[in-house]
Amino acid sequence: MEFYMKLPRNWKEKAMFMLIVSFISVNIIGPIISLWEMGWSIANYLKVLHVLPYIWIAVILVVLLAEKPATFLKEKITHKDDSFKTQIWINTLCNVFIISALMTIIGSAIGQRSIPMHTLKNFFEIWPRNFGLALLIEGLIAQPIARLFMQHYHLKTDRAN
Repeated sequence: MEFYMKLPRNWKEKAMFMLIVSFISVNIIGPIISLWEMGWSIANYLKVLHVLPYIWIAVILVVLLAEKPATFLKEKITHKDDSFKTQIWINTLCNVFIISALMTIIGSAIGQRSIPMHTLKNFFEIWPRNFGLALLIEGLIAQPIARLFMQHYHLKTDRAN
């Protein structure tokens, strides 16, 4: 029942869910990671705000690209009888694993407006931090909010029908 009530049922709901999750994630994760790299200041934060729309577009594209590989990984790890929470956490883990690896490079390229040599050279030092932050934000903030929205949306639409 939780799968039916808290997750998207069709492409329109999937788009709403993805927009909610990505908007929250980009607006929390993007500035934190950028400010870790650039230094914590208002001037740097304002610079980050100018590139966030481009990062948001990149995140949506990367999420769409990562969906099938992440689902494949999740299905290799979970069993169909596993609980809703187990399936959601493993799915989040697989998605964040792939997306954070790609966005570590892509986000840096967007922010620097060039090939991120520092990021490429130090990928295995930078990416684990980005992965940890993204997993924390996705698992504890962004996805729970989107699932709550979906649940309320489904309750409202189901009552109307």
